[in-house]
Amino acid sequence: MHLSLIGMSRSGKSHWSTKLVERGFRRFCCDDLISDKLAPELSRGDGTAMDLGEWMGFPYESQYKERESKYLACEIAVIGEILDNLCRSKPEEKVVVDTTGSVIYAGEDILGRLRSTTIVVYLATPPEIKEKMLQVYEDQPRPVLWRNIFSKQQGETNKEALARCYPLLLSSRERLYGKHAHVTIDYYLRRREGFGVKELLGEIQAQSRKGRV
Repeated sequence: MHLSLIGMSRSGKSHWSTKLVERGFRRFCCDDLISDKLAPELSRGDGTAMDLGEWMGFPYESQYKERESKYLACEIAVIGEILDNLCRSKPEEKVVVDTTGSVIYAGEDILGRLRSTTIVVYLATPPEIKEKMLQVYEDQPRPVLWRNIFSKQQGETNKEALARCYPLLLSSRERLYGKHAHVTIDYYLRRREGFGVKELLGEIQAQSRKGRV
């Protein structure tokens, strides 16, 4: 079984992909692989290392656009390399690809290959969680590709613009995640007491059979 987990940053992709490793899955973590490719860039002026979120910054900062493009190019290269690897693996091998939240911007060719090579599992996030996700993003920034959705209106502060635009980003992404997913796992289902890897795999298999993946 080859799986890909998609969804917003902090939707649980890394949590579940790590749990799947405990059940014998081989894991490809796109965040780690992108970090490796960008390692020469991830250095402050004093020589200390920074993480990807700090490096990319927020969409209102001057360096953001250039770094957003550089990040996406690295992401496309990483996913392509993973898919090449999967094409050489045995069909019965258990593999999970822990994608980034921005995998949906990788282009139709890459996304088509991802769908044909893996079962794409969307870890959905409900609207009522959006405000909390924005607060976490502001406090602990991770690399987020805005793709021109961020804008500032007259008189808005950066914080106010983020608060207005972040739900728009999530809504835009939700449509794309749903479009490319074979399977959607509900937020409250996967947080239900007793819902573990066995139940996750059972839900994936049940939905896959219905959709004839």
